[in-house]
Amino acid sequence: MPLPALRHFALLLLCLPTLALAQSPSTEWQAYEDALSRGARQAELWQLGWSGIYAGSLAWNAWQASEASDDADRFDARVGVVKSTLALGGLFLDPQPHPAAHRRLQQGDGDLEGARRLLREVAEEERRRRSWQARLSSLAVNGVAGLAIGVGDDRPEDGAINFATGMLVSELQLRTQPGQAMAAVNRFQPTRLTFGELRLEGEYAWLVAPQRLGVVLRY
Repeated sequence: MPLPALRHFALLLLCLPTLALAQSPSTEWQAYEDALSRGARQAELWQLGWSGIYAGSLAWNAWQASEASDDADRFDARVGVVKSTLALGGLFLDPQPHPAAHRRLQQGDGDLEGARRLLREVAEEERRRRSWQARLSSLAVNGVAGLAIGVGDDRPEDGAINFATGMLVSELQLRTQPGQAMAAVNRFQPTRLTFGELRLEGEYAWLVAPQRLGVVLRY
C-alpha cells in the first residue's frame, strides 16, 4: 500500500469513536452463546412448524386414501401418506443440533476454546444440512412418488406435478433451517499482519454498532 494511502487509513482509524483491537473472552463467549441461543429458538420453531405441516398432510391424505370418490385421488393420497410419514419420521430421527449444543455450552466450565470447537461443529452440521448431498433423500422419495403416479398409474403429468411440488416443499424446509452458527463462524476471517520484523496471524471482523465502528482482531 502506498505511504499516503497508509497514512490516510491510519488517520481514519484514529478518528473512529471506538476501535477494538482485541476481542475480550467474555465478548466472544457472549457472541457464541447468543448465536446458539437464537439457533435453538429457531430450531424449536422449525421443528414444531414442519411437524405440524407433515402431521396435517398425513391426516388429510389418510382420510383421502379411503374417502375420496376418485380412484386417482385415492392413489395420490396413498402416495402422500408414505411421503408425509417419511418426512415426519426424518424430523424426529434427525433433529437440529442447536438445542443440545446450547445446553452443552450453558453447562460448560467457561472453556473458550471448547466453545469455539462446539460452534464449529454446529456450523459444520448446518453446512451438511444445506449441501447437495442433503437433497438426495428428498430427490429419491419424490422421484419414486412421481414415477409411481406417472408410470405406475399412467398419469405422467400428475406425476411430474407431484415430483415438482415435493421438491419445492423439501427445498423450503431445507432453506428455513437455522444458520446462526455459520454466521457466527464466518464473521471472523483469517488475516496476517506484518509490522517490520513482527508478524501476527489471526482473524479479523468488522465491528458495527450504532455508536461504534471498528475492527476486531483475534490472535
